[in-house]
Amino acid sequence: MNSLGTGGGTTHNTVSGDAVVVGPLLMAQHIEGIRLPPAPPDVPPSQGPPPSRVFVNRTKELSGLRDAAVALAAEPGPGVLMVIGVGGVGKTQLVAQCVARELRQLFPDGQLYVDLEELRRDGVVDLTAVLGGFLRALGVSKEYVPAGLAECTALFRSVAARRRLLVMVDGAEHAPEARALVPPRGLLVVTGRRVLPSLLMDGAVLIDVAPLDEAAGTELVRRWHAGADEETAADVVRLCAGHPLALRAAVEWLAARPHLTLDDVVRDLTAGRYGTGDDGVREAMGAAMGAGEGPQEGGVGEAVDAVLDSVVAGVSDHTRHLYDLFGVLPGTTATTDLLRAAGATRVDEALGELLSSRLAVLVESADRPRRYRLHDVVRAHARLHARALPRERRRATLRLVVDFYTDAAAHADALVLGARFRIQPPPVRPLAELGAHGAPFTGSGDALEWLDVERVNFQAVIRAAAEQEWHEEVWRLCESLWALYHSRKHFADCVGTGLLGIEAARREARPDVEVRMRNQVARAAYGLGDLNRAESQLDAAAGLLELAGDPRLSGVVWESRGLIALARGRSTGEPRAVRERAEEARRLFERALAANRAVPDGHGVVVQSYNVAQALVAGERWTEALGVLDEAAEAARTAGDEPMLPRIDLVRAAAFAGLGDLDRAVSAAGAAADRAAVLKQFAKLDQALALLAELAARTEDEPLRAVCERKLHALRRGMGLKPPDPAA
Repeated sequence: MNSLGTGGGTTHNTVSGDAVVVGPLLMAQHIEGIRLPPAPPDVPPSQGPPPSRVFVNRTKELSGLRDAAVALAAEPGPGVLMVIGVGGVGKTQLVAQCVARELRQLFPDGQLYVDLEELRRDGVVDLTAVLGGFLRALGVSKEYVPAGLAECTALFRSVAARRRLLVMVDGAEHAPEARALVPPRGLLVVTGRRVLPSLLMDGAVLIDVAPLDEAAGTELVRRWHAGADEETAADVVRLCAGHPLALRAAVEWLAARPHLTLDDVVRDLTAGRYGTGDDGVREAMGAAMGAGEGPQEGGVGEAVDAVLDSVVAGVSDHTRHLYDLFGVLPGTTATTDLLRAAGATRVDEALGELLSSRLAVLVESADRPRRYRLHDVVRAHARLHARALPRERRRATLRLVVDFYTDAAAHADALVLGARFRIQPPPVRPLAELGAHGAPFTGSGDALEWLDVERVNFQAVIRAAAEQEWHEEVWRLCESLWALYHSRKHFADCVGTGLLGIEAARREARPDVEVRMRNQVARAAYGLGDLNRAESQLDAAAGLLELAGDPRLSGVVWESRGLIALARGRSTGEPRAVRERAEEARRLFERALAANRAVPDGHGVVVQSYNVAQALVAGERWTEALGVLDEAAEAARTAGDEPMLPRIDLVRAAAFAGLGDLDRAVSAAGAAADRAAVLKQFAKLDQALALLAELAARTEDEPLRAVCERKLHALRRGMGLKPPDPAA
């Protein structure tokens, strides 16, 4: 019996055998009644650091930035502004001021922001992840964000095509990473420490931000410290080389010590009494600031170094301990939960002192925990400062950090993907113990968002654990992070960290873990379209299966091979090759199915039965596919595996269409749409509506086709995409 619920209600469709087929009118009415998610608020994104209330002496640079932006905004195509200067000289704040004063009005459809320095690993930025973040900020549902760079770029250009956007990019080091983020109708403002000549050749306008001269710096110091006399303020400016970050840190340090005067700051800086004694400090600080790449940079690194030494030496012991801890952290941001787990005490008080000294800043993030980081120039100083700590203390602190992330990632994985097959045991610490004021995250969506925000830190932590030869923690982190990589399609990250996971498994002589790691890398490569790399990893994994033990590991390898076989068949477009590859895939999926039955693993049995049916449909063995799908649907209902039912119904619809039974195909596609709406599987709902519209066109059912296209239009609009082109 084929029964449809009302308006997106619960439904149990079985469309096979002697099923009753719903008539066209009833189907059209039912599709019309499916409830779609409400469209998100039409609020333009407003990203980027806020402007400071005290900002003076940049009249020339502000005027140049404003005039260039106005001129570029008047042109039909996109424009590029390049703002350069040493680290900490105030480039980001200059842009923030200009946005608040003029640019926000010029580009009313939103402002997007990213700091590439925070995302850079081994000199490379994952631009797919950056564009994915932009797309989500523009209202595109995560289910519609593609995995590949080309697809992400194309979708960004499509979504942004009718918007006047301002895109702000901090920390650009190479022209290609900036070009990828240019909005089609708007302005890209890039900050960096050196000129990118090829961007100038593209027509970018250059704005050079130099350290403050003596007069400008003196005025700024006297704004901050009203009691300062002009001569003493000028001495501070000279000792800080006109560097705004150094000036701010020095004055903030003084503000916390009302018994001292600006003369005390001058004496300390002149004496250099808080120098580290490390000859490498100035060199590294210069590198962090981009020293040697501009005509105004001589002496700036030394000045900032001296100021930071003075400020850090003057803070309380627990704040200095926290500063050293920031210098040990592998990543760039930290929550209070992480800092406490790593051994920090009086964390809130110490953070307050770092914030008031302008050594640390609060970072915007999409999830609940507040995050903090050091300015990149300060971070370089903190890491060099931490070198003075005993090696065993640094290693013990790092171990606490790695253990925190290992346990937290395992808990997040369990929330996101549920009771899936895992090699590692559950974490010893309960989730609530990882937070001082409760769990860091609750629920699947919250956990996934936490994983995504911590993504860059995870990469750094895995590399640090590998360097320390903590092999078990490396592969455990990699296994847990599949929840993030699979859900958010961060496949390039998965490949990079997965290779470290493979090496960790080999060093631990764990063939089972190595199979798991190689399969994860293979699935990521498959997601990126690199089928050769995927097959290479699976070849190596297959050679370890006899040693791996658990038959489910054989199942995941055969499943991955089957998916690759189907993909290779589709890529040929030649019917005979498609059928041959489909048969190869069917045999592989049958092996995976047998492996899951041997455990038994109920979810695995459903998934592999579904895969077998996909292969049978690809091979045009429609009737056999329907029989397998009936078994898969019954197994899914028995196991409570409701999320698999829309997938099964979509393949069932394709099988009926292949047999020419379009009425039953429509009924199966309708069941898929209904279930997908109930489960909020909006990508599957999109597929079901698109298939229904196609089937309605084939049956010349104009009312049903029109309803499906309207629903598809509304769904994609609600998911942040442009409506489908009716002419297409």
